[in-house]
Amino acid sequence: MALGGTGAAVAATQPLAIVNHDTRALSKATGGSKPVARVKATRPITGGPTVLPVISRHTDARGGRWVRVLLPGRPNSRTGWIPARAVTPVATTWTITIRVSTRQVTAVRAGRPARTFRAVVGTPATPTPLGRFFVEEIVELDRLDVGAPYALALSARSEVLQEFAGGPGQVAIHGTSNIGGMLGGAASHGCVRLDTKAINWLAAHVGPGVPVTITR
Repeated sequence: MALGGTGAAVAATQPLAIVNHDTRALSKATGGSKPVARVKATRPITGGPTVLPVISRHTDARGGRWVRVLLPGRPNSRTGWIPARAVTPVATTWTITIRVSTRQVTAVRAGRPARTFRAVVGTPATPTPLGRFFVEEIVELDRLDVGAPYALALSARSEVLQEFAGGPGQVAIHGTSNIGGMLGGAASHGCVRLDTKAINWLAAHVGPGVPVTITR
């Protein structure tokens, strides 16, 4: 373990799970437990593979192997159990920490801070949600799109806006192009904005499944 940008312990390597096919996430590591989510094998915007952070593992009384994963969508920071046979195990050395009070985003590699960026966060009325999340997919935007050049779509959802611009109120880390905002301010609907240089760097170094911790 090492200390990340928020002062919390950060593992040097984070296990991930690539979802091989559409499957159910269950409340417990047993086939008869309650379903908590339907997990699709691909992401809705890019069509890329679904990659989920693994929180823990379990082997049941019959020898069946399970992984507990973070799930996208509401309620925020929810988890569920998926049969290990339904996923392909991989790992990442990257994590991202976001501190709302200081308006800072820190990319952490192998437990050590790699880069820290100033950011724009949500307003008091539309705050950036706190909790454990992950990068669902990385979306390359047209230069005229709001938030260009990239959006790192997160598993987080706004706690205030049930939908926004026709979407599910999904929170993202994205650029300031065509939307602006003073770095170090609180001006968004919950998303986290970085300048162009910072979002380009982040999009080039992290990928789907990378854990994102947002704290006060």
